[in-house]
Amino acid sequence: MASLFSSRLSSRSLSLLINLFFVFLIYLHFASQNPPPPHSESIEALNSLVGGDSDSCSGGLAALDDHRSKCSYIRSQSKCGPQGYIDYLKIFFCIFGQSPVLGHLVLSVWLFVLFYLLGDTAASYFCPSLDSLSKVLKLSPTMAGVTLLSLGNGAPDLFSSVVSFTRSNDGDFGLNSILGGAFFVSSFVVGTICVLVGSRDVSIDRNSFIRDVVFLLVALCCLGLIIFVGRVSIWVALCYLSIYLLYVGFLSVSHFFDRKKRMSDQILRSREDLAEMGVPLLGCIAEEKLVLPEKPAQEFKIVFLEPPKRHRSCFSVVVSIVGLPLYLPRRLTIPVICEEKWSRPCAVVSTAIAPVLLTELYCSHYSGSERNLFLYIISGSIGLILGILAYLTTEKSHPPKKFSLVWLLGGFTMSVTWTYIIAQELVSLLISLGNIFGISPSVLGLTVLAWGNSLGDLIANVTVAVHGGNDGAQIALSGCYAGPLFNTVIGLGVPLVISSLGEYPGVYIIPSDNSLLETLGFLMVGLLWALVIMPKKKMRLDKLVGGGLLAIYLCFLSLRLARVFGVLDIDR
Repeated sequence: MASLFSSRLSSRSLSLLINLFFVFLIYLHFASQNPPPPHSESIEALNSLVGGDSDSCSGGLAALDDHRSKCSYIRSQSKCGPQGYIDYLKIFFCIFGQSPVLGHLVLSVWLFVLFYLLGDTAASYFCPSLDSLSKVLKLSPTMAGVTLLSLGNGAPDLFSSVVSFTRSNDGDFGLNSILGGAFFVSSFVVGTICVLVGSRDVSIDRNSFIRDVVFLLVALCCLGLIIFVGRVSIWVALCYLSIYLLYVGFLSVSHFFDRKKRMSDQILRSREDLAEMGVPLLGCIAEEKLVLPEKPAQEFKIVFLEPPKRHRSCFSVVVSIVGLPLYLPRRLTIPVICEEKWSRPCAVVSTAIAPVLLTELYCSHYSGSERNLFLYIISGSIGLILGILAYLTTEKSHPPKKFSLVWLLGGFTMSVTWTYIIAQELVSLLISLGNIFGISPSVLGLTVLAWGNSLGDLIANVTVAVHGGNDGAQIALSGCYAGPLFNTVIGLGVPLVISSLGEYPGVYIIPSDNSLLETLGFLMVGLLWALVIMPKKKMRLDKLVGGGLLAIYLCFLSLRLARVFGVLDIDR
């Protein structure tokens, strides 16, 4: 009991600190918008100093020495503007210019907060809406797992990739983050699992393993061809996206035949048991009359534990109030209709405010213009009508029973919207950090963003494999390959479709980066290593398999980081 109380207290304290830090960062953002103090160097002098034709913001910043010049430079250059809502370069150079260590600390903490928000939004809003949708649509556990569950787990990667292609116009960043995450999970996470359970006699299903790895290899080969050509049309993007549909169809057919085979085996065993008992069988008649009890289908359900009701202390009240800046905006814009969290006022307000938030997200992609005010008026009117309808058709005591699908789709849409907004801010911060440190944002996507989005896979899959026996190892290994397959095909296919559609009837030009093919090569070497060694070990999770995968990943990471820090200079 004491440990439970301490864990709740620590989580509340963490929430308190996160929200206080959020308020502090908002203050810094507005403080950085104030006019800078007078500076002796003019804008023309700064441009001549950095070279007026410098295409990148990081190149211009590298040519300047003092923080005042850098502050003036980023204020005068549109290419140094933020990709999200907060201007991190102004905060770093204009406020923390004299104490860069403190600036690094603030941005690092905010990076952690954004990863936390991304995961919390997916767990608290996105996944519950997917869970309820699977029940309303009556999806089988297999179909729910490869569609809605994969979408829930891969949402951060998917939206980070969409933002990098559409909002920041940096497809190189999105490609590196997706491939980095797939490489980390399929090599480092699988290797860790194999090393930890290698001393036990744990084996996995051969057919499922080969199916998932082969589909992932096919997807990577197609992606490598697209990157090598460097041009993608809308039809090529759609064909690439259809690989996952083919995988879902193949999985559904396999599941159908496996279930039919299990039923036939049950019938055969039952006939043999009846024969041993001396019960005469009448051929086809006995087979038709024989009714076997079926095992109930496993329910695709995400369980959320709610703490027991108790008297609230002054500390908990203070934490709840301070936690409003991060909690309230999401709660008042995402409709939630589960029994435990139902609130009629929140539901009415969310339906009224949601259209305005969608309009703000749309208008944020454009500069201020007169038509924006008209769009806000239209969305506000629609929200008012929806709010009145929600008030008239809902009850205070329980969530709505009628039109539940409409409510669920609304909650799904708004949770997607918030996931996109947070992912946009995360990508913007990583690009700003790349400009501050002089590191290519694609390297940060390959490492920091990939590790942050895959940390949950590492913890969850390793825990399930270590404590779940053969079944747990099977689930963990399936997730380690099915997840990267979803992220590689859907997480890159959707942005490619959107980007190529924007260039239609032309083609979308993929940024030229030879390191992408290098990452693909190492990733496929890891998959081939597992595909060759695992069957020879009779599908046992052996330490040889794990050690090889870890060595491949660490070799790639060391080579890439050596290039970034100038230790190794290889002509690309």
